[in-house]
Amino acid sequence: MEGKSYQRFPRVKIREMRDDYMKFELRDTDSSMANALRRVMIAEVPTIAIDLVEIEVNSSVLNDEFIAHRLGLIPLTSERAMSMRFSRDCDACDGDGQCEYCSVEFHLRARCIGDQTLDVTSKDLISSDHTVVPVDYSDSPGDSDNRGIIIVKLRRGQELRLRAIARKGIGKDHAKWSPAATVTFMYEPEIHINEDLMETLTLEEKKSWADSSPTKVFDLDPNTQQVVVVDPEAYTYDDEVIKKAEAMGKPGLVEIYAKEDSFIFTVESTGAIKASQLVCNAIEVLKQKLDAVRLSEDTVEADDFGELGAHMRGG
Repeated sequence: MEGKSYQRFPRVKIREMRDDYMKFELRDTDSSMANALRRVMIAEVPTIAIDLVEIEVNSSVLNDEFIAHRLGLIPLTSERAMSMRFSRDCDACDGDGQCEYCSVEFHLRARCIGDQTLDVTSKDLISSDHTVVPVDYSDSPGDSDNRGIIIVKLRRGQELRLRAIARKGIGKDHAKWSPAATVTFMYEPEIHINEDLMETLTLEEKKSWADSSPTKVFDLDPNTQQVVVVDPEAYTYDDEVIKKAEAMGKPGLVEIYAKEDSFIFTVESTGAIKASQLVCNAIEVLKQKLDAVRLSEDTVEADDFGELGAHMRGG
């Protein structure tokens, strides 16, 4: 049918939001869009991570490569990552990734002079940019118990001195650039109990059937003695209650469907950016990629898009 539009208008409803956690509903779209959003959040939202380490002195028990690897996995606050340049695209430093537009410099100097073991942590990293620092996981700003992420432990006389360069990147290149600890979505379940069949069960059978679910989806109402759905989203599509009904000779006791256009997302951030910013940045990156697809219909090469071209090339 010519002229028919398949355009949809997805809706988002936020259920819970903290700095490192977000739960929201995505409705009026299909699984391809939901999964695209999930994959972009994990692999294509840019952050900042240590990418180059120059060791000056290392007399610790860990070799240079081990320490460099540990430094790279320390999450850094990355609110300005979207506005930074990829080092390969930076014309201010000819792509070597060592200028203020595409990199941040860190220094670390630690030496153990006492008999007690010295813990060298992420809090010992000194940044050249106050907006890009190791993520602070303490519960409160003045929490002295939190010592940061341990990099190495030093004994008397041991020393560690280094310089590190942090650059912008995406999780597709290396997991250290992924801002997401966990991103999952599930189809919203729709549960219908056949009340007529349920009335034919005894109280014990009702309780046995409700308890057959591994998660607390069903329960007995203490007043009416009827089985009710208490938490439909706890259902894990395990079919245990359906198998139990068939074993009791009551097929069709319950019908459970997955809503094809309704999804429940759970997002946990590493702390590099807030969970809410992670979702917003993912939508922005997805919009850019869709714009690139539209432009490609006009035979414009992806290489002409700068940062978009890098995304389309897989970098």
